[in-house]
Amino acid sequence: MIQPLAQSNSLVFSHMGIYVRDLERMARFYKDVMCFFETDRGDLGPVQLVFLSRDPSEHHQIVLATGRPADLSFSVINQISLRVPDLASLRTVRDRVQAEPDVSDLVCTSHGNAVSIYFRDPEGNRLEVFLDMPWYCEQPLREPIDLDQSDEAVMATAEALARSRPKFRSRAEWVKEMQQLMGYQA
Repeated sequence: MIQPLAQSNSLVFSHMGIYVRDLERMARFYKDVMCFFETDRGDLGPVQLVFLSRDPSEHHQIVLATGRPADLSFSVINQISLRVPDLASLRTVRDRVQAEPDVSDLVCTSHGNAVSIYFRDPEGNRLEVFLDMPWYCEQPLREPIDLDQSDEAVMATAEALARSRPKFRSRAEWVKEMQQLMGYQA
């Protein structure tokens, strides 16, 4: 019998590609503002590619490719989400993004189970940078949050929002449920 992919861990997300209009502008943004490193660059026929990563074990996590139509007014990417380890890192990204003139629509939110910033890159693709919280609450949930408060105040606000939801529990409990749902062995 073939083992299901969920149980075998053989299917793991690695990277994504984005069609862009202005390759150099987008490469500069992802390198200078989002702190990705260019790992490679080249042409594949008529398509120019820039490979970017923040993980030395991954050749690329994002690849930028020329070819986005100039008349495409809607981004088909709902969002690109990147995790940070702490509130200080989230604030650092927010400050870098605020200082970037090519960025728009910056908002700070709490989902109860995460604190996030959302913004649009120079070509309008939405990015989320987030910090997971040590608890779970059902989604969707999105409320404004002030990241200029102390760490304690931000955490208390996020926790109060999460606790107001009927399915509130620890993240560890939620992960255990998801492991059972997905057939993972403990």
